[in-house]
Amino acid sequence: MASTLSLSPKPPIPLISHRTQFKPQNFYPLTRSLISFDYDSDKNGFQTQLSRRKQVCCVSTTKQEVGVVGKSDKGREIEYLVREFGWGVRKLYRVGEEVRMAAYVQAEAFYEPMAFFNDVFYEFFKAEVLSDLMFRMRNSASDRYACLVAESGNESTALQELVGIVDVTVQRDEDVLVHLSGAEEYLYVSGIAVLKKFRRRKVGTVLLKACDALSRQWRYNFLALRAYEDDLGARRLYSSAGYNVVSRDPLWMTWFGMRRRVLMIKQNNFQD
Repeated sequence: MASTLSLSPKPPIPLISHRTQFKPQNFYPLTRSLISFDYDSDKNGFQTQLSRRKQVCCVSTTKQEVGVVGKSDKGREIEYLVREFGWGVRKLYRVGEEVRMAAYVQAEAFYEPMAFFNDVFYEFFKAEVLSDLMFRMRNSASDRYACLVAESGNESTALQELVGIVDVTVQRDEDVLVHLSGAEEYLYVSGIAVLKKFRRRKVGTVLLKACDALSRQWRYNFLALRAYEDDLGARRLYSSAGYNVVSRDPLWMTWFGMRRRVLMIKQNNFQD
């Protein structure tokens, strides 16, 4: 993380009508591990501010944007973008319990334990991750954002557990576009997370392949992501998937105790 996202008449989780009801800055350092999304509204609709740069953020839901057909679950036809190594990757259903499951996967991956009141901080962190995910899904255009989730591809399994998640967003950050010859926009891959008990089992690999499949469907030649410079495991995963380092954060960031990141780019060449 089925081509369409269905919303039940009475969602099992409350929907937040205004993003300002829950602000990340009010709960520092709860969101320090996960890139948070702040929203502004203008004549073009909702926009995302990522690292102080405005980007467009939305969810894709059209039936034409799906891949391999899988099993049926409660009347839905599951259609996977990728199905390999025993895992299937599809778009997230727009229903309460599954959204909660997806948010839990990211919260487990990105939360940094606190010395005091850890359980309380963790609950706040999970609530913030869920709030951000719900907002992106509710305020989204059809071809500029997708939340992809990985689950077991075993058709005999009645109830699926989400084991991984990744966000894919159409962006046009000038700091990235300078490295993309001729491109006006690109797909930005972020928030990739895998449950701890399922790591080292090719879930991350399949999630990245699903991002490639989505880029082909949406006809974007370039994908971009950022990784911490000292996270060699993640960088090896991205390199094996075809991403190359093109730039690094300024060195002065380390003077303030901040971890330096690398920008990695992948190019897909499509043939009609």
